Amino acid sequence: MNNVSPILGSVVALIGWSLVMMAWMYATRFPAMWRKGISLKGRVGSKTGALDGVIEDHVQWKAHNYNHLMEQPTLFYAVALTLALIDQGDGINLYLAWAYVAFRILHSLVQATTNIVLHRLILFALSSVALLGLTVHAAIAVCSHL
Repeated sequence: MNNVSPILGSVVALIGWSLVMMAWMYATRFPAMWRKGISLKGRVGSKTGALDGVIEDHVQWKAHNYNHLMEQPTLFYAVALTLALIDQGDGINLYLAWAYVAFRILHSLVQATTNIVLHRLILFALSSVALLGLTVHAAIAVCSHL
């Protein structure tokens, strides 16, 4: 395949970042569980957040962020792939896609470290604006071909 849409780089980057957060989550969560005497042996599944209040909050922040990376970014993946398929994955859409990824990475770093809600909210809002822009551009492009 010689014609690869440039927007796909941002998709791969956010997937890569999600895997970094997953590794960070496990690297901090398992030791925290062991410190509290929590064993996985014989443990049955539980709901998300079952360790909230059991292990340290700053450890759980990484898990909360990993969960967040499995939520709204799925919309980003869908719209970015749509833009790639309709040959609209460059120009302003490329900039918006990379802005979305940058804001999500910054959001992760804030949530996983200081977890200041106002800072997280601002970064989430900025990423949402970028996602909205991508969605509007995709909608215009798709509707113009109907």
